[in-house]
Amino acid sequence: MATVTITDSETQQDVLRELEWEPSVDAAHIGVAVKNGVVALSGQVSSYAEKFAAEKAAKRVYGVRAIANDIQVKLPGSSERTDEDIAAAAVNALNSNSLAPADKIKVTVSRGWVTLEGQVEWQYEKDAAENSVRYMTGVLGVSNLITVRPRIAPGEIKSKIEQAFKRSAELDANRITIDVNGGKVTLRGTVRSWAEREEAEREAWAAPGVWNVENHITVEP
Repeated sequence: MATVTITDSETQQDVLRELEWEPSVDAAHIGVAVKNGVVALSGQVSSYAEKFAAEKAAKRVYGVRAIANDIQVKLPGSSERTDEDIAAAAVNALNSNSLAPADKIKVTVSRGWVTLEGQVEWQYEKDAAENSVRYMTGVLGVSNLITVRPRIAPGEIKSKIEQAFKRSAELDANRITIDVNGGKVTLRGTVRSWAEREEAEREAWAAPGVWNVENHITVEP
């Protein structure tokens, strides 16, 4: 079977089209450059949520190997809030999210940038905490430093991840190797798209007992 070669120019056009297709992104304000499959996003948007959405859209494109997101967030005057207001809103948002253990999470805000710290038992709790604050008005960025420390023996981690890979219609499990050391998982191999690479990492994080995932999978369309 012949290998299809995708040029940087084609990838650039595909990313631009995907940004235009994404309703939560104003593609007219975002620049796209591509070199050797690495996409650089630039420009200015009015919220961190839009910056995040633009990055997700670019990752969906076939041929993208990596992304450098240099989009700047410039809040409109009506969206500017003090760090104290953002911090209070973040605490309320965490308390309102039943998936995020608010009592285990510390929030710090500096110049609109939210930092989350603490320790939880599941990756979905860490993700839920970030989702709670990512879309708040006034937020310029989020650093999720929450650690995952589950209370479970790591013996079955590898087999559970392997089973999850085989169940996933989006993954070719035979192209990925899994190494487990305690609760640390290392993924290696090659996949056909950035989205497939992310799916493999997501499946690994979903396994009970995992507290760290190193994703060394390469994208080779």
